[in-house]
Amino acid sequence: MASSGQLGGALGPAAVFCASLGLVLAGLGTSEARANSPCAVDDRGREVCLDAPASRIAALSPGATELTWAAGAGDRVVAVVAYSDYPPEAREVQSVGSHTRMDLETLVSLAPDLVIGWITGNPAEQLETLEALGLPVFMIEPRTVEGVATAIERLARLAGSEAAGDAEAARFREGMAELAERHAEAEPVSVFYQVWDEPLMSVNDEHLIGQVVTLCGGVNVFGELSRLVPRLDDESVLAADPEAIIAGGMGEENRHWLAHWEQYPGLTAVARDNLFFVPPSLIQRPTPRLLEGSRILCDKLEVARARR
Repeated sequence: MASSGQLGGALGPAAVFCASLGLVLAGLGTSEARANSPCAVDDRGREVCLDAPASRIAALSPGATELTWAAGAGDRVVAVVAYSDYPPEAREVQSVGSHTRMDLETLVSLAPDLVIGWITGNPAEQLETLEALGLPVFMIEPRTVEGVATAIERLARLAGSEAAGDAEAARFREGMAELAERHAEAEPVSVFYQVWDEPLMSVNDEHLIGQVVTLCGGVNVFGELSRLVPRLDDESVLAADPEAIIAGGMGEENRHWLAHWEQYPGLTAVARDNLFFVPPSLIQRPTPRLLEGSRILCDKLEVARARR
């Protein structure tokens, strides 16, 4: 049996048998059932149809896990990957490795009837292996506020949990719209959003975080750069001289990133004490919790305006 850690690796006999058996059983459905099967278009633009609402879901990124729960289908998740820590119940679900290297034997043995992949997060060859085995793979990666809402609705459609999913999508849309309206006439605040420290990285205006900065009345000092997540250096930030610096990152405590900028007292953000932290899990995952993170970010920019 091949190692379960191989990237896109071969599957053992037992796993192949399970997958083959699933294909046989899937073929037993009637044409009428197929005609009424739930369908949704994924973020690749491909329509994915199931014979029946998904009852065993594999979510292959922390964001996919959160979105599945938001869609009202968390009780059907049978497989997750590392760092799938929200909601807390997700920590009790079987892990099948990391989003960049999945244990395909374990994943297939769990007999999912829907696999939710992340477009830029999962190895293409491993997803292709799953599709070759007949597993439906639905690819998502929301890049706008509306994309988050529709991802919830589409996942709910595939799981047959439309009532819960549609309600959550509506709550998220309404909350983000209310924030946008509240800050529509706000005085602009120039902002540097630090998404990573080594190497120093930010986001442009096309990135979802960049869109939130704009929604809150901020002006992203690196918003016009061509790369979605540009690499920078201290000199670039000093030249841009933002009025506020906001740090995110991995984990929930990266406040030392802000301390780094205190060595530059001439920076406007430092001189006015506009060095802010937003918990990364609330702002850097395209899930409904983005609403909470956006509220925090908007509040920080209000503080910056008051300190002029």
